[in-house]
Amino acid sequence: MRILLVNPPNSGRSIPEEQYGITSIKQIFRGEPLALETLAGNLAGHEVRILDLKVADLATFESVVESFEPDLIGFTAMTCEANSVLALARRAKRVRPQARTIVGGVHASNDPRFFYRPELDFVAVGLGKASLRELVEALESGGDPARVAGIACRSVSGTYSFTPRRFGSADLVEDRAPRYDLVAQYRSEYTLRHLNLNMGFVVTAYGCPHRCAFCSIGPLTGHRYLTRSTASVIRDIQLLDATSVIRLVDANTFGQPRLAAELAEAIGQAGIRKHYFADVRSDTVVRYPDLFRRWKDAGLRSVVIGFEEILDHRLEAMEKGSGVRQHIEAIEILHSLGISIVGDFIVSPDYEESDFAALRRFVREQAIELPIPTILTPLPGTPLHARMQKDIVVADLDYYTLTNAVTRTRLPEAVFYALFADMLADFHKPSAT
Repeated sequence: MRILLVNPPNSGRSIPEEQYGITSIKQIFRGEPLALETLAGNLAGHEVRILDLKVADLATFESVVESFEPDLIGFTAMTCEANSVLALARRAKRVRPQARTIVGGVHASNDPRFFYRPELDFVAVGLGKASLRELVEALESGGDPARVAGIACRSVSGTYSFTPRRFGSADLVEDRAPRYDLVAQYRSEYTLRHLNLNMGFVVTAYGCPHRCAFCSIGPLTGHRYLTRSTASVIRDIQLLDATSVIRLVDANTFGQPRLAAELAEAIGQAGIRKHYFADVRSDTVVRYPDLFRRWKDAGLRSVVIGFEEILDHRLEAMEKGSGVRQHIEAIEILHSLGISIVGDFIVSPDYEESDFAALRRFVREQAIELPIPTILTPLPGTPLHARMQKDIVVADLDYYTLTNAVTRTRLPEAVFYALFADMLADFHKPSAT
């Protein structure tokens, strides 16, 4: 089969830009479409292409569909990209009516019914590496695609049938590496602009053992935490031989200290000389400082920490499972090791001017190198969405970019966005040194 996998363009709309002329809030990071590379890795024997519309011109979409003549067209989508993917799927059906279409990713896994539309034949719920392969085999052999667990299948009558999939280690298909080669033409564009770094992605685990109320990661694995073998991670790092900075993709990197220590040792034994970024929790840093010393020697350059808030009662409401004291202690440990911090913060629409001032003061006092504030957004399928559904005033998913308030703000909206934009500019202004 010919299979085209499509990364949608940067999508989403901006309330501060459209209504108040504030253009400085948008934050765009071009990272490689690792989910599609991973899916492609398990499609050996088929002709697979990846079209990354975050880099390539959107106008090329129809021409690629026409020239490649795919039998199956697959899309991935974050929540703010969901409407864009529907539009692309409709265009695909017009250009090549005989092609089947499928969507997967975070939004499909959290709110699959959103995609129960005529332009989509299948919806992949959760990890798709094994289930997509099973679907392709069913389509090729004339089997019944509705029997593939983890794939919602549209019938002739327009209804969808779905068999849940219990995800386990077999769904990782670790003997099949990602097809990093399929995005070679885009590789130079995958940059972290704030740090002027090109970056490659390597998965170390899927899912997360924690259940933060705002997080949409859990449904990807049915709320299981599935770690990859050290050997497969080392293999993938080595495949990115020309990339000097590796982002270890795992919502809870180092959450299993024994495996993390084993990986650091294996990196040293393999003679790999690269820098690493990793997502970590502050409580992990506090509990295992020696692990981070070991990783500093292995090349750990920076960590991303979801601090989220600077008040314990707000963290408790988010079901974060960590507190401000741990945050501060973790910052001290990391800075003592020379590891820089990308700090994620969530700004509530309930913020008043004093809350913005307090967050700016905390970031300054703690000397967090790259603070990344977002606006509290109840993403469909999360506990936060269920809790806040009655408060939502913006239902259009185009605005679910984490830079729009989709519930009412306590301050006048124009004031809220002005304060947010001013804080963002302060956080990201060039250092005087």
